[in-house]
Amino acid sequence: MGGRVFIDGEAGTTGLQIRERLAAVPGIEVLSIEHERRKETARRRELMAAADVVILCLPDDAAKDAVVLASALGPDAPAIIDASTAHRTAPGWTYGFAELTAGQANAIAQARLVSNPGCYPTGAIALVRPLVDAGLIPDDFPLTVNAVSGYSGGGNSMIAAYEVAKTAPAFELYGLGLDHKHVVELQHYSGLKRRPIFVPSVGNFRQGMLVSVPLHLDELPRNPSAAELTDVLIGHYDGSTQVSVMPASTELGGRISAETVGTDVLELFVFANPHIAQAVLVARLDNLGKGAAGAAVQNLKLMIGLAT
Repeated sequence: MGGRVFIDGEAGTTGLQIRERLAAVPGIEVLSIEHERRKETARRRELMAAADVVILCLPDDAAKDAVVLASALGPDAPAIIDASTAHRTAPGWTYGFAELTAGQANAIAQARLVSNPGCYPTGAIALVRPLVDAGLIPDDFPLTVNAVSGYSGGGNSMIAAYEVAKTAPAFELYGLGLDHKHVVELQHYSGLKRRPIFVPSVGNFRQGMLVSVPLHLDELPRNPSAAELTDVLIGHYDGSTQVSVMPASTELGGRISAETVGTDVLELFVFANPHIAQAVLVARLDNLGKGAAGAAVQNLKLMIGLAT
């Protein structure tokens, strides 16, 4: 199978990455809007009507308007993948993390409205959800999620600050009001009843991301070992082509780099020190890969019947 795809907002960072990936997918025809007409409602509506799937790479408010525009087409309305945060927990939308549960990939394949996950929540949910489902982390457990991303996750203005103006700092924490817009999504799909503390940061590298969740193992009900945590993750992602679980590591002094440019694979790690009953769960991904464009293409393939 194949299909026609219109990327509404293809000139942005995520849109360009999606278009680049789709160029290598047989059976996909990308419908492009002329640069000078990209804000013309009539032209966008015309391309939406001609497309099987529209991928929205727009700010939240513009994405909401685009959904209204597409929905007004009635029987000609395309399926939609929304890469903004506008619909990630909205009723009627299917969450586009195919590995979330055993039936999620099939739900995406059957859906007409799919919300692409955020890059930070992708890493955190991938680590936490299987352990909550297995009872190793209680759903009311007080969790902290720390993350660092390359600056490309901040879009064109942040990229310019680092690469052109060179005014951006080498590293900074942000979201210190503890109200980052990804927290609701992170909590909801992790299966947590208690709101986690989420502390994001950005570093002076273009692409890549680390998401980490520290744990006091002796505060968990079953005091699990690193091997037990890893085994649950391995079992959950068995057969996945896009999520890899690394062997548990109890080697002292370990380290891991965030830079993972150009890959759509999400890597999961459990680092632990059994002598002090502490562990750190780590997810590594390309914030523009499995954290954005790669996930959108994976969802698109599911929706139009192509192998992922």
